[in-house]
Amino acid sequence: MVYDDEFVLAFLDITPLFLGHTLVVPRDHHVTITDLPADLVGPYFARVRHLARVVETELGAGGTFVAMNNKVSQSVPHLHTHVVPRTKGDGLRGFFWPRTKYADDAQAAELAERLRDAAVAEPIEAG
Repeated sequence: MVYDDEFVLAFLDITPLFLGHTLVVPRDHHVTITDLPADLVGPYFARVRHLARVVETELGAGGTFVAMNNKVSQSVPHLHTHVVPRTKGDGLRGFFWPRTKYADDAQAAELAERLRDAAVAEPIEAG
């Protein structure tokens, strides 16, 4: 156990990318970030942020990789955030999957507009 309070538990990953790889989970069961109630988003990510700073500082890391899968590639059906210590030249290359490209600027602009319209149309839940 790395950290424990009324909102989260944080513990070392059993198969770490690097030593100190920590998982932060909400105390209450929520499967994905979209299931996390709005009033818990702030407290949850405040703790993720805090633990990212602690991992970096205490392990002398150059930074951290903070990541979360939702549904696809989510190995455990409980919301969890990875806080992984990073150092320059550690061998971890960006994301863990192949990248793609937009066919052209028009395709990218069209997709951005579609997402922007949906984001503006859907109200943000206040926390």
